[in-house]
Order: sequence, then C-alpha cells, then structure tokens
Amino acid sequence: MQRILMKMSQEKLGDALGLTFQQVQKYEKGTNRIGASRLQQISKTLCVPPSFFFEGAPVTGGAPGEGFSEESSSQYVMDFLSTAEGLHLNRAFAKIKDTKVRKRVLDLVTALADQDAVVVETAEG
Repeated sequence: MQRILMKMSQEKLGDALGLTFQQVQKYEKGTNRIGASRLQQISKTLCVPPSFFFEGAPVTGGAPGEGFSEESSSQYVMDFLSTAEGLHLNRAFAKIKDTKVRKRVLDLVTALADQDAVVVETAEG
C-alpha cells in the first residue's frame, strides 16, 4: 500500500532493494517471507518505520488464537485501502475541496451500499 501511495512501481522498489520486480510481487502477495534485515531495507526505501508493516496485526499473549477471532475496524480500513479501488477512491475523494460536495458523495456511496445490502438480503431471504 505504501509503495502505491508513493506512486512507486514494483520495478523501482526492486531496483532500490537489489531485487527483481517478481521478488517484490512475491513479498507483496505473501508468497515469500521477508526477513528482518530486508524489512528494515524496505521500510527505509518506503520512508516508513518497520512497525508500519505490523499495524493492525493481532496481538497475542492470552489464550491460543486470542486476537484472531474478530477483525478490528482499523484492519478493515487498511484492507480496503490496500486495494486498487480503495486507493483510487481515497485519492479522488481527497481532491474534492468543497465540503458540501464531499457530503453529497458520501451520501451517494452510503445510499448505494444500503441498496446493495437490501438486494443481498432479499436474495438470501
């Protein structure tokens, strides 16, 4: 997500890290694990602290599996913003300066979401 926000290609990030863009893809998809030293290198390249990559991660320490049962609202937002649609919508919305227009856009999206929920409930019911 940070790479996309910085408008950096996978190829450019790979070049900065001495990797191929395919290796960057594997890291982003979670196909390959990232070691601590590589994570440090990535965080410097993307201008974020290493802890950035752990924000919203479940906290354990209690009973086995504790922290994994419910998704937090911040994780939901992060998941949405990590999609191409989420980033595009966020960037476009942020460019709207008129607060009345922003409110109308929000009302429209809310109405569309509510309409989709009704359609899904009707189809399931």
